[in-house]
This record gives sequence, structure tokens and C-alpha cells, in this order.
Amino acid sequence: MNILITDQVEPVCADLLKAEGFAVDVKPTLPEAELKSLISNYDALVVRSSTQVTASLLAEARRLKVVGRAGAGVDNIDVEAATRRGIVVMNTPGGNTISTAEHTISLLLSLSRNIPQAWESLKRGKWDRKQFTGTELHGKTIGIVGLGKVGREVAVRCQAFGMIVIGFDPVLSAELAAKLGVELVPLGELYKRSDFISVHTPLSEETRGLIGERALAQCKDGVRIINCARGGIVDENALLKGLQSGKVAGAALDVFEQEPPGDHPLLKHPHVIATPHLGASTEEAQEKVARQIAQQISDMLKERGIVGAVNADVVQLALKKEVKPYVQLAEKLGLLQAQLMGDGIKRITITCFGGFLASSVDLVAASVLKGVFSRLMTEPVNLINAPVIAREAGIVVNSQWQSEHSTYSHLISVQFDSGREQRTLSGTVFGDSHLRIVEVDGYLLEINPEGYLLFYHNVDRPGMLAKVGGILADQGINIAGLALGREKAGGKAVTVITVDSPIPSDILVRLRDVDGVYDVRVARL
Repeated sequence: MNILITDQVEPVCADLLKAEGFAVDVKPTLPEAELKSLISNYDALVVRSSTQVTASLLAEARRLKVVGRAGAGVDNIDVEAATRRGIVVMNTPGGNTISTAEHTISLLLSLSRNIPQAWESLKRGKWDRKQFTGTELHGKTIGIVGLGKVGREVAVRCQAFGMIVIGFDPVLSAELAAKLGVELVPLGELYKRSDFISVHTPLSEETRGLIGERALAQCKDGVRIINCARGGIVDENALLKGLQSGKVAGAALDVFEQEPPGDHPLLKHPHVIATPHLGASTEEAQEKVARQIAQQISDMLKERGIVGAVNADVVQLALKKEVKPYVQLAEKLGLLQAQLMGDGIKRITITCFGGFLASSVDLVAASVLKGVFSRLMTEPVNLINAPVIAREAGIVVNSQWQSEHSTYSHLISVQFDSGREQRTLSGTVFGDSHLRIVEVDGYLLEINPEGYLLFYHNVDRPGMLAKVGGILADQGINIAGLALGREKAGGKAVTVITVDSPIPSDILVRLRDVDGVYDVRVARL
């Protein structure tokens, strides 16, 4: 089999692949047209961040079985196009954990002691010690937003400096956080208490602009911000305003919304230090990911197993036709609950009902976990690594099968427990492919799990729906669907409204102020 390496990957990658008996060509920085003309000759492609693996390139890759990214992200790979063509996409998300954590600490120290600014001043012939008086880390509070692999390594190192470490993570349990020596707190409390804030979350719809004007307004005066995760998590305009007002004492950035950032005003601010996305740029990290991707590709091509694959659930699992929609339903149940739960999930119980689901319980459970973690993790989540992520997060997962359900021939029921609240979602499939949620917290209803969904509990009395609908109508938010469930006439009820557009936060506040309406939450599927 033939393997092509098109970026500057450490030579050990090619050496290991050759030792496995593969024919390896190393052709870095190939022009797109030339790469398209050659790609049909190869069974595997190894890239880093420079090569753009587009849908048009993949259309020419008639033999290609796998694309391996020697690094964490797959932003330069059209994963959807690869999946449609049956091409496995894999990466090495854990290979640069230590290097990124150490770079975060480097920026933390440099920021607290004004090291880059002092060095520049000294090079200009000045000896201005007073101007560059710093601040000690010992006794200060650092808030870590995102306690995945990198965030946890940062926490360990900050503890060594005698810092008080608090953290926010929607997945990690408080018990596991305590074992790590981290106090798990709500995001608002983290903002209020932190002297330093370091972000280690993925960039998603939920985290884009997470550290923005509203968050900074809740912070201490003189807070310092560090971002070695992804550009866009910190709102750069809000950060600049905070620096100019003095609310933010300093910022250290390894990533930007646009890279390279060009003539960015943040780079000109005297209290900002920055590096050109160097988090993974160590000799050790580059050799580690080169070895790792070589091993993963060898294992797959020699049918020893698939590890580190972003889309392995589609390629590896030859699902029976009747099971596929239930796998999709399970993922939606997990994705929905991840958005509805107010606190970190401690326990998940999955029950499958019906004949052919007996052999698919583990698959359904993994699909639920994939949905739960898909918007919360830095690393790509698939059916293979979702159970591992749950174990690492300290989440107890129980899955079981029962032969019959009183109402439906086949049903998936998932109970989520955070310790403070417990929620249940159940769903089934009508016909061959019509996914439906048929139970929410004990209330029977029918929901098409698509689009923007508004959930709320209410007192079952006349006029409740009209009040909510009126508020939405005032904002031009169109109602596309409606589902109601109640325990009894005049008792408690749950309402789910599907709308055609997002619901702004100020409208949610108005909805929560409606007498008889409570527990208002939104989700997007």
C-alpha cells in the first residue's frame, strides 16, 4: 500500500510506516493541482495543518482509505466529505497535551512578571525596574475554563506555584475535580473570584465569544486572561476594551480569531503578550504525534483496529438498517440533555426496550455519550472514545435491555442525574426513519428532535401558551411546532415549542417572568 505525507511531519513517521512494509512518499508543500493529480495513487494521506483536504481533493482520491492528522484539530479536513466517501479521518488529540499545558504556564509567568516587555525595554538600553513590577502567583486564584486533558495538566502545575485553582467544566464531576485539587464552581463564580483566567475549551457555537463583555464585567478589576485553546473563545474586541479601561490588567494569547492576525490592535497594547500558535510546537510533541499517527494508520490498514478516528462510527460499524435510526435517536437524546441539564452529569442510565436492540445496547449507550460530549469536549468525540471520556470525567454509565415496553415495540429511555436534578428523555422511531421524543421527565408528548427547541414547565391553566406565544411573536420568532404534556387537568405540565430561529437571552428572561412558567430552557438539534 502507498502512503503520502504532504506536510512537515517528523521523519520518524515515515520511518515507522516503511518498517511496517508500506511504500511512503514525502512531498511537503505540494500545490493543490499537483496533489489532486497524485492522490489517486495512495491508500493513506498524512497531513498537519498546511494541506487542505477538501471535498474536491477527496473526489480524486479513489484509493484513499484514511487521512491522518498529526495533531489535534481537523479544521483543514472536510470530515463530512471524507465520511461520505468511506474514508476514515483520524487525529492525535492527546499528543500535544503537555506541550500546550507548559506553554500556558510559560505565558502565565511571562504575563505576571512582564518578562517580554522588560526584555524589549532592556534591549533599548533602559534599566527601568519600577515600570515592570510584577505580581506573584502564590496565593492568587486561577480559574480554568475547561478541565479536559490540557486544563487538568495546567491545574497541576498551578498548584505547584501555590495558586488556588478553581474550575468550570460541564462534564467533570465535583468528586473527580476534588481529587484533582480543583474546586468546581459555576462559570459566574469563576469570573468573580479569579485573578487569572485560562481557557481550555473547544471552539463551538456555545463557547464562541465566551469571554466577552458580559463575562469581563463580572470579573475582578485587574483580571488577567490567557488563551492557548482556540481563537474566538475570547472576544478580541471586548478584551481590547477591557484592557483600555483597566478592567483587564493583561492578556496572553497564543491563538487569534484570524491567523495570522496581521496588524491587530491587541498586538500593540503594552499589556498584551502573544505567540504565533506555539502551543503544540515542541520537539517532543511533534515526534509524539508523528509516532502516534504512524501507529494508528498502520493498525487500521493492517486491520488491527481503529484508534483516534473522528468518523469511525460511520466507517467501522456496519450497522443493520433497522438499528441506524435508533443510533441517531440516541445521539440526539444525549445532545439534547447536554443542553438542558443545569449542572454536571454524574450518572447516566440507558434502557433499551425491544427485540433487535438487545444486541445494540452498548452501541446505543455510546451514541448517547457521543451526543452528550460532542459540544463539550476539545477533542473530537466518536463511538469509540465517548465511553472512555465518560470514565475519565467520573460519570457512571449504566446500560440495560428489557424485552418489552408497555406502549412501544422499541424504545430508548435515558435518565440523567447531576446529583441536584434528575431528568429523563425517551424516544422511539416511527416507520423506518421518523425519530420522535415521546417522553420528557415523565410527561408524555411527541417531539420531532430537530431545530431550535424551547422547553418549559408550567401550571396547566388557560392562557399560558398565549402568553408565551405572544412574547415570541413580539420578537418575530415563528413557532414551527408544539408539543404539550400534563399530569392532570389544572396540574403541572411541560411544553416544548419548536421555533425557526434562536431565542435571545433577554427574551428568555421575559419568559421566565411569566407567572406560572418555570424551568425555561433552550436547545438546538
